[in-house]
Amino acid sequence: MRSKPPAVPQVSVTLRTFAEAGQGSWSTLLDAAEMIERAGVDRLVVSDHVAFGEALDDYARPELGGRVGGTQPTGSDGEWLEPLTVLSAVAARTTRIRLGTSILQAALRRPVVLAKTVATLDVLSGGRVDLGVGVGWQRAEYDAAGLGFEERGRLLDECLATCRSLWTEPVLDLPTGPVHQMPKPLQAGGVPVWVSGRSTNRRVVERVVRFGSGWIPWGDDADDPAPGIARLRAALAAAGRSGDQLQVTATMPDDPDRFADLVAAGVTDVRLRGVAADEARLAEQVERVRQWSLRSPRTR
Repeated sequence: MRSKPPAVPQVSVTLRTFAEAGQGSWSTLLDAAEMIERAGVDRLVVSDHVAFGEALDDYARPELGGRVGGTQPTGSDGEWLEPLTVLSAVAARTTRIRLGTSILQAALRRPVVLAKTVATLDVLSGGRVDLGVGVGWQRAEYDAAGLGFEERGRLLDECLATCRSLWTEPVLDLPTGPVHQMPKPLQAGGVPVWVSGRSTNRRVVERVVRFGSGWIPWGDDADDPAPGIARLRAALAAAGRSGDQLQVTATMPDDPDRFADLVAAGVTDVRLRGVAADEARLAEQVERVRQWSLRSPRTR
C-alpha cells in the first residue's frame, strides 16, 4: 500500500460515459473532462459495462451483486463507452487530474492484456491512474465472455494477482515458462487498486487486504461507510498492514455535519453528486468541499 492519504479529502466526479439508445452524442465528452480538471477536481472516474442481457431488474438483487432499490440507468440497448479507451483519450487532453474506473469489471478482461493496457495508460498519463474493480451483478456479461458467473470472485482475484505480478516483478513465472512485460506503470508498486464491495462480504475484505489501496463501498456501506471502514482497518491490521493508509470514497452529503462524520471515519475521496455542467459552478462545488474540509476536526 502506498503513502498515507492526504488529511484533506480529495474531490472526485463521475464523467458520464453512457446514454440511452439513440441519445448518445459524445462530441463534447473530452471538453467536459477538460472543464472538470480546470474546475479543480482531483479525480475523474468512469463506469463500465461490456454488454447487456435483458434481466436488468437483477441490478436490485444484492445476492447477485446489485443494490436494494437500485435501477440500471439505461435499457439493454443503452450506449456505454469502454472505460479504459475513454481514459486514454482523457489522458491526452489533461495534465493533472487522476483517472479512475468505478468500477471496471476486470474479470471480463484477459489478465495479461488488462495489465498491459493499464500500465500503458499509466505511463502515457504520467502516473495518474487508479483502477477501481468489482465483480458486477449481471450474469449475461459473463455468459457473453464465456466465463462462469459463479466464479466471478475467483476470476477477479486471479486477474488482480496477475496484474500486480506483471506490474511489479521483472519476470512472471508460468508453468509454460517465464513471461516479461514492459513497460511497468510509473507509480511505485503498480497502479493503485480500489476494491468495490460490501465490508460484510468475507471475499471482499480478503480482496481489499490482499490488493487494495482503496475501497469503494457498495450497498448499505455506501449509505454509511463508517462501520465498514472500521472492519477493513481491523482486517488490514490483522494482516500486518496499516489501516490508516486505506483510501475510501463516499458521496458528498448535503449536511456539513455529516461531511465531518465521514472525514472522521476515514473517507479520503468525496464524490460530487449532481455535478454542475458550468465550470464556475463546478469550481464552487469543489471550493465548498475544501471549506468544509478545513472546518473538519480531522483536518485541522
